[in-house]
Amino acid sequence: MIGMLRGLGTTFKTMLRHPVTVQYPDEQLPVSPRRRGFPRLLGDPEADEIRCIGCGICARHCLNQALTVTLKDNPNFAAGKSTKKKIVDKFLIDLGMCSECAVCVEVCNWGGIEMTREWCPPSTSRRGLVRDLVAEAEARRVAGQ
Repeated sequence: MIGMLRGLGTTFKTMLRHPVTVQYPDEQLPVSPRRRGFPRLLGDPEADEIRCIGCGICARHCLNQALTVTLKDNPNFAAGKSTKKKIVDKFLIDLGMCSECAVCVEVCNWGGIEMTREWCPPSTSRRGLVRDLVAEAEARRVAGQ
């Protein structure tokens, strides 16, 4: 009998509490300041290009093989505007594979990658989780961010 009364007491206390459920996406919990997020490429304002030189050390050290780096010839090198012979053509990251470990940031000798605090964008397919970081960096540069 006492056990049943304790159980009912617990039930009534729980009924009077406010729900902890957040109605996402209308309401969102604040992001923790310690959250790492996903990698993004940094721009070099002096040279008006990204800092990444395309060495691929980040892709080699990625624990989940989520990064792919491809290079192309730099058209600004022939014109004498840049010191880089090759630049990054595509820097693909599969956000479904990324474990947000920040190893790519740690091994980058050029300081070309940083971790953002953004959430993974919603997608209905695996292809929607693959993003080109060079295109995103170019879009941020054009927008002036």
